[in-house]
Amino acid sequence: MVFSQLLIPTTDSTRAEYIIEKLRTLDEMRSEARKEVGLLNTLLIGGSGTAKTSIVLMNSTRLGADFAFKRINFSFYTLPHNFQESIDSEVEKKNAKNYRPFGDKKLVVFLDDFSMPQINEWGDQITLEITRQLIDFRGFYFLDKEERGNPKSIAGLQFLAAMNHPTNGRNDVPNRIKRLFFSLNVPPPSDKAVEGIYGRILNELLPKKKYSEEVIGMVNPIVEATIQLWMGASSKLMPTPTKFHYVFTIRELARVFGGMARVAQASQYKVIMDCKNLKEVKDPKLFLIGLWRHECQRTFVDKLINNPDKKTFEDLLDKVTKEKFKDAFGFEDSELLT
Repeated sequence: MVFSQLLIPTTDSTRAEYIIEKLRTLDEMRSEARKEVGLLNTLLIGGSGTAKTSIVLMNSTRLGADFAFKRINFSFYTLPHNFQESIDSEVEKKNAKNYRPFGDKKLVVFLDDFSMPQINEWGDQITLEITRQLIDFRGFYFLDKEERGNPKSIAGLQFLAAMNHPTNGRNDVPNRIKRLFFSLNVPPPSDKAVEGIYGRILNELLPKKKYSEEVIGMVNPIVEATIQLWMGASSKLMPTPTKFHYVFTIRELARVFGGMARVAQASQYKVIMDCKNLKEVKDPKLFLIGLWRHECQRTFVDKLINNPDKKTFEDLLDKVTKEKFKDAFGFEDSELLT
């Protein structure tokens, strides 16, 4: 199991996928009536860590045999010719100036970080202008020296895009390209959804065939403790002009559980159970608590810029540790907090 490649559906992601599929189906019907190929485009807008990319990737795994998928990551340095070359590599010539995706398939193009291209001195994002031209006019112009400036028509494309909310200094995209998309807001996952995601992951990492019931019983308390710590850190360590990076999203949770996953999968599941051979640790449950505290400190404290903030987080971590593990498992403070 590769932690970074896991795609676990939630209620919100399933709703978003349904809307994307419904738009695709409706537009296929419309295109057939008009005797032309064109698919409705969807723009997912949401904060960091709201699984916008995961929603599109999960949707891509359900595409039929008559669809192909292409992902293009936009950045500050993405230029118009980079975008055009990416599209050109996925299409083939049908006749004089008409092109289609290989094998007469429909091509779903996913534009990740849609709002990232550089804004020039006139306030334009030139990479988005050629993107708008392709979507709006179903083509752009040849770059080859022999045919430079001649129009090139491309059919059979659908565009999916994802971007952050245009707040806190993040770019927006022009209305002239936004009008070509159905915009869909993606909310942050609920606490219940987060518990479902990481509870399932830990259950896979700590299978019953390999671990005792006492170790498996740690799954729910660890997930609940991580969510409580994450929410506490978000409320106590707020962003300011000098601490603008104090933004704790669901990605912090992913880093905590990702670190635990690496340990759980190391040496064919032997690391956690072999902790009984250590003088300092004789209980696998205590080892898991120590591992969880270490990953929380690694993830959250590395973002903090001064000792008072670090002390605030350490106090919060100690409080959550005692609340979630002391009474439930009968450990002493000296065992939990060292």
